[in-house]
Amino acid sequence: MGELDVLYEGRSATLWTYMNPKGRPSFTPIMLNDFERWQDLIEQGFGPDKVPLRYLVLGSRSPDVFCFGGDLELFQRLIRERKREALVEYGHRCCRILDRNIRTLGIPMLTIGMVQGTALGGGFEALLSFDYIVAEKQATFGLPEIMFGLYPGMGAHAFLARKLGSAMADRIIVSNETFTAQQMYDLGLVHALAEPGDGVNAVRDFIKKSDRRHAGLVGSRRAIKEVWQLHLSELNRITEMWADTALQLREQDLKVMSRLVAAQARLAERIAAA
Repeated sequence: MGELDVLYEGRSATLWTYMNPKGRPSFTPIMLNDFERWQDLIEQGFGPDKVPLRYLVLGSRSPDVFCFGGDLELFQRLIRERKREALVEYGHRCCRILDRNIRTLGIPMLTIGMVQGTALGGGFEALLSFDYIVAEKQATFGLPEIMFGLYPGMGAHAFLARKLGSAMADRIIVSNETFTAQQMYDLGLVHALAEPGDGVNAVRDFIKKSDRRHAGLVGSRRAIKEVWQLHLSELNRITEMWADTALQLREQDLKVMSRLVAAQARLAERIAAA
């Protein structure tokens, strides 16, 4: 896997994974390929009667960025070329990855998103599929899609409505606001806060405190998801609606998207230089 760094820690039965993109810190097709392969390998190699796995952690190697979400450069091209099926296919791949993460790949483990920077759009949506989120205090969260006439199409409505209620979900989705880690903690979306630069230690501490009650926490999370009644078919329907909405964007909307892509590219260059 070219864009995921993976380390297994046997003492705590934890699989640490870091996104390490070659370019923009977004969910490009290359990154999606790696996530699909990552999940396949975890299913094959870990679990009962295999290599023990109690915790799965996802973070990022990109300084100050968790993930900017969907591949806006790809979206622009597909929208201009009127390729609805390609947009739907991209969305379905994302939804499939999220659905497998929600179900913890059939392994009795806890999943933890570790946020040490900015999580926007699909990056924020992806975090919502994890059992727990640990965030450093300088981390920020947002769903900026409304600024270019779109909305987040890979899970935000489904997750936020179930976690916070539909009114609060809609407020977050259409606000184009940036939320701090503290605000997300106060809403209950972030489960633990860490000082800047201390995210890994905070995750280790979270794992240590959770270890004796691991079975209960796994069972509780499964019960919550049973109440959610969130199925892949629902995620897929929403992403198909998202694709239809994307094809209605005007040229001025695509120009806003272009400016965001350019800003992301400049940041990726600075990261590479560092």
